[in-house]
Amino acid sequence: MKILVLGGTGAMGVDLVKILGERGEDVMVTSRLERKSEFNNVKYVKGDAHDTMFLQSLLVEKYNAIVDFMVYSTEEFKSRCDMFLNATNQYIFLSSSRVYANSKTPITEDSPRLLDTTIESEYLKTDEYALTKARQENLLRESGKTNWTIIRPYITYSNQRLQLGVYEKEIWLYRAMHDKSTVFPSVIAEKNTTMTLGADVAMGISKLIGNKKAMGQAFHITTDKEIKWDDVLAIYKSVFGDVTGKEIRIKYVDDPKPIYEAMGNKYQVIYDRLFDRRFDNTKFLQAVGKCEFETPEIGLERCLRDFLENPKFRGTPGLAMMDKLTGERTKLAEILGLKQKCKYLAVRYLPRPFVLYIKCIIQKSKTGFDSGAFARYWHGK
Repeated sequence: MKILVLGGTGAMGVDLVKILGERGEDVMVTSRLERKSEFNNVKYVKGDAHDTMFLQSLLVEKYNAIVDFMVYSTEEFKSRCDMFLNATNQYIFLSSSRVYANSKTPITEDSPRLLDTTIESEYLKTDEYALTKARQENLLRESGKTNWTIIRPYITYSNQRLQLGVYEKEIWLYRAMHDKSTVFPSVIAEKNTTMTLGADVAMGISKLIGNKKAMGQAFHITTDKEIKWDDVLAIYKSVFGDVTGKEIRIKYVDDPKPIYEAMGNKYQVIYDRLFDRRFDNTKFLQAVGKCEFETPEIGLERCLRDFLENPKFRGTPGLAMMDKLTGERTKLAEILGLKQKCKYLAVRYLPRPFVLYIKCIIQKSKTGFDSGAFARYWHGK
């Protein structure tokens, strides 16, 4: 089969491309950087799939399948939805299981979505990730075509992505390796979540490519095993202590609000991490037959051990924010670049309204100064 993979260099994309390469498929993968392939049948094309002209140059050809890992705004996707569907026999759209509303029973693909059930008007005015993905799903369903498949992965992990609640490893694990503590909301720690190995999701996607049962259907590719965030932390603590001899220091807090206000992810917390997330993957298994999922107890331990053999972080987001919450400090020598040092000092030591003011001044030439937003922020609204 001739397959185009858009944005196929992330955690799931890398595993999928390897699976397809080993399977002998004719694969083209977009990447913003020059890359060499280990397979003769896999070709990397340098370019940004957000660029319309670059995308059009690829879609002049017809593909058996297009697998799309890109993240679009709703308007951006609306402008290219038909292009995708017209250029392939099967368009595989990566949505997210964050689209689902809260559920007291295991989630199926027919469970209610946030977009259809939420009554909070301020939230519905946003293009927040869960709403964006649901709106883009609607565009596919309203297209008049059925040559699409919607994939809704939930929290995936690998030796390069290890999450703890709302934190990526670049926050909690970096701090642990530098003898710093991390603030963790107890109300999230006690929630059940579902974590699926990225390679398992990639294998699941590969089984849906060219699968007639997948046409015009949505699937969440997740394990059906739930785990509490506190138990995830316990796995991390055990492995980290065994490998490094150090301790992961956690400061539990009752109220998540200061954290999501500082991180700017209010709706991810309120409309996802504060939910118990359990999944029924029967529909997916009926479509593909047998598919093994590694348990998080085994997979998380292995992936963390792999990472700690050669730890490399992609930046240190939230360093100043977390230091401010914990009352700790980071030596400026540890922070690379004058700009990043200044940013750290501003966020760590200035009151929040002044930090916003500085951001507004910097962005004024691009977006204009929103005095109303600044006033609301000043008063903590």
